[in-house]
Amino acid sequence: MIPKKHTEFFPLDMRGGWHQAPGYTAPVSEKVLSGALDEAARRGSRTRLLRFEPGAFTTEPFVHEYWEEVFLISGDLHVGNDRDGRGGERFEPFTYACRPPKVYHGPFRSEGGCLLLEVHYFDESEKS
Repeated sequence: MIPKKHTEFFPLDMRGGWHQAPGYTAPVSEKVLSGALDEAARRGSRTRLLRFEPGAFTTEPFVHEYWEEVFLISGDLHVGNDRDGRGGERFEPFTYACRPPKVYHGPFRSEGGCLLLEVHYFDESEKS
């Protein structure tokens, strides 16, 4: 297990420190708040903010080997759009998803931009 560092409340710089989110080609950026995920070794956990810029969309579904919990803090998120960024089911703030490993999800788009809080982790009891 990769432990997370103990932190207490601290201000977040919401303007700086964002990086292009791995696996996204659209203007989607992340800010890791705590932890680390070692996907090759299938261990660890990570808490991050994920930000879609207005008009950003993905074209393919995502699938990964870790658990994912997602909370939509602000903006709009459409799930299940086509390759041109049209369609999908619209979700608004204060909606939540919990996905086990190997579940296909997306593609995603946001008309006005959105901010998500995500928690990713491997279930240590599932190691073979």
